[in-house]
Amino acid sequence: MAEAAGGSAHAARAADTASRMAEVFTRTFGYDPEGVWAAPGRINLIGEHTDYSDGFVLPFALPHTLHAAAAPRADGAVRLRSLQAPEGDGFGVADLAPGSVEGWAAYPAGALWVLRQEGYRVDGLDLLVDSAIPSGAGLSSSAALSCAAVMAGAAVHGADPSASQVIRMARRVENDFVGMPCGVLDQSASMLSAEGHALFMDTRTMETEQVPFAPDRQGMTVLVVDTRAPHRLVEGHYADRHRACQEAAKELGVAALRDVTDLEAALAALASSELRRRVRHVVTENGRVLDTVDHLRAGRLRDVGPLLTASHMSLRDDYEVTVPEVDTAVRALLSAGALGARITGGGFGGCVIALVERERVEACGRAVEEAYREEGFAAPSLFEAAPSAGARRLR
Repeated sequence: MAEAAGGSAHAARAADTASRMAEVFTRTFGYDPEGVWAAPGRINLIGEHTDYSDGFVLPFALPHTLHAAAAPRADGAVRLRSLQAPEGDGFGVADLAPGSVEGWAAYPAGALWVLRQEGYRVDGLDLLVDSAIPSGAGLSSSAALSCAAVMAGAAVHGADPSASQVIRMARRVENDFVGMPCGVLDQSASMLSAEGHALFMDTRTMETEQVPFAPDRQGMTVLVVDTRAPHRLVEGHYADRHRACQEAAKELGVAALRDVTDLEAALAALASSELRRRVRHVVTENGRVLDTVDHLRAGRLRDVGPLLTASHMSLRDDYEVTVPEVDTAVRALLSAGALGARITGGGFGGCVIALVERERVEACGRAVEEAYREEGFAAPSLFEAAPSAGARRLR
């Protein structure tokens, strides 16, 4: 009965959100939308910077969600509005080209451009966005926006692409239109996640498995620290890491670093110390993902904690994507009794996650806040993340 009641409550909240979005769309554009879509942000439990090396990842969807209401236009015009941005954007759909739109609007603009590139008969669009996903925190607000815009842009023009097609097109939005060389982790997590589960994904084969992950049932939670650290040249650094992995794979004679089976031999074959560090992270991180999945399948959630911490150390020392605010948060969380903690997302800022026993949540939060005050950092934001449902149409 409790699960049924919970499902009813979720459905009621979704209906209320859809109605609110429709009302705001009507006030904004002067007529009713054709539909409302939802796409969540994501946290990557473990498996960082492995997706563009054909590796393994284990994300889950956040309760923090982006909503989009949309309707088609027959005149080729595109009008974009966001409740989080003071200014909207407008342009002709036929004029879209990579680099032609900047800021948040580049993602829905890119979605329309990709749809047209893929042969979908997409004309103009009015789109209203409202996002509860913290922007710039490494929680994949851009992937959620791309997924929602692809779904909406296709649907209002009579098309119904599959989830795998949406994932591929949303990745193209970031790769080909925006110019961010990301993998498929973020888009897949937004589209495919299920409540109470983490999404185990092989990014080479695109095979997925819903792995039970409900920390609350074992007296634990995932505590998220938005470090509020400004991202420091993240796109350039991300591209550098991507290129390093490709270069190392070429030198080792493998299609991708996922294919490295003898780490010691691979490290000995590389002359560059930088490439050795990058390879060591990717190979060991893939192992940590597989170990984490084994623990979750067996219900051994506590055993996941040390793997999270080991992942952080690897990202700090071998992949070099952390910043002082992030490392300070991890140290404080571990000192206050967290079972494990790590940076999540692309790095150079963003969020830290920790697996924490319920009775230690307040102490861990205080420890981070005190450490930030001592270091003179801006106050962080903390919240708990329950594995949530993936993207869907609400009406």
